[in-house]
Amino acid sequence: MILTVATLGSRNVAAAEPFQIVGFGDSLMAGYQLNTGEGFPERLQAKLEQLGYDISVTNAGVSGDTTSGGLSRLDWSVPDGTDLVILELGANDMLRGLVPEVTEQNLEKMILRLKERGIEILLVGMYAAPNLGADYIRRFDSIYPRLAEKHGLPLVPFFLDGVVTNANLLLSDGMHPNAEGVDRIVENVLPVLKPLVAPAKKNM
Repeated sequence: MILTVATLGSRNVAAAEPFQIVGFGDSLMAGYQLNTGEGFPERLQAKLEQLGYDISVTNAGVSGDTTSGGLSRLDWSVPDGTDLVILELGANDMLRGLVPEVTEQNLEKMILRLKERGIEILLVGMYAAPNLGADYIRRFDSIYPRLAEKHGLPLVPFFLDGVVTNANLLLSDGMHPNAEGVDRIVENVLPVLKPLVAPAKKNM
């Protein structure tokens, strides 16, 4: 589901301040083992600026973070004045085999807190690893589309789409994207993100 920009209609498009995005997530957001400027928030900001948007993307990723950890730090990691949060958490819950229903509860609490503050949300999904079994995969993979539908959120179904299956786009650990992989992720996210940041387009 992709929301229209009407949800951001109250924003003053002529405001002097850049549109404030916070990338809130785990090592995939933090830029694990990447050089300065190669992480997803940095590459996303560079791409949006290249496309003519007045944007600031803050990196609030913490390597190893779970949804429980994210919930505990959400309020102080997302400052007042934030327009949009890209919510990318759950991969570490899955890798640890944590109960999917608890992951969903934590994500929903974060969604509700952000909504209470008037902050828009782009939800980023994750898929369970195939070795976790059919039942776990079914329960985990359904979390993100269900939350997106319930709360009317735009959704990127799988953050690593086209990356995790391509060794050329991964670090040697076979799990995290390299710089080229990050660029692919940015391209995956842009079609869903652009309608949400339309007020930040220069010379509209």
